[in-house]
Amino acid sequence: MATPCLTIKDLTLAYGEFIIQQNLNFTINEGDIFIIMGSSGCGKSTLLMTLVGLLKPRQGDVLFGEQSLWQADPEARQKILQYSGVLFQTGALLSSMTLFENVALPLTEHTGLGIDRIRQLVAYKLALVGLAGFEDFYPSELSGGMQKRAGLARAMALDPKILFIDEPSAGLDPVSAKLMDDLIRNLRDHLGATIVMVTHELASIFAIGNNSVFLDTETKTMIATGPPQQLLVESEDPKIIRFLTRGETDKHQTEKPPEHA
Repeated sequence: MATPCLTIKDLTLAYGEFIIQQNLNFTINEGDIFIIMGSSGCGKSTLLMTLVGLLKPRQGDVLFGEQSLWQADPEARQKILQYSGVLFQTGALLSSMTLFENVALPLTEHTGLGIDRIRQLVAYKLALVGLAGFEDFYPSELSGGMQKRAGLARAMALDPKILFIDEPSAGLDPVSAKLMDDLIRNLRDHLGATIVMVTHELASIFAIGNNSVFLDTETKTMIATGPPQQLLVESEDPKIIRFLTRGETDKHQTEKPPEHA
């Protein structure tokens, strides 16, 4: 039986009077690579901000196991969130710090470890993402893909049970994007972390996602949840079919009609 890791209950997201999403109810299980998907502007990143404690919902709640995130006081909420890590779309590295200093920051802020132990842990985390030996480099000296991997190393600094990742393949070439997908899957397999990922990339959705929720812009709510491959095969909703087959649609639209002799 799957064990719930996050439970989203009756969630409504809004900015002022403008409703982004409403009536969201779904479960993210331990060990999932869970995809939050939908067309541009549907509220994927807004939902992610609510899951990581940055945006209070209009109503509803998020349960980490059986602990309420949004009914907890600020101090208790921070303790709950210590078990999670976040990789923002840009990597969000501090440009004035080396990679060592960036990855070490959560360790110096939230643990009482000595500098030698911190150096060992930073070296280990950077090695996990393929950046062994890059401790003294600054973010500006790295490619976009390397910056995202460094951001992932920092997100893993405190050995989180849950990793939240926003558009990991955005701005990457296809080879770098596939390497990022492989890295995320390997981290899940070897570290036992649950991954919650916002993405619109079909290759990533089908390659590594084993569960998902589909947010709809028009109705401002979820219209499906489940494994992406299953949604592709079983869904009869044209919005979901169009989204999950858009690569094929784009291909057919760009093909030229045959010339007749």
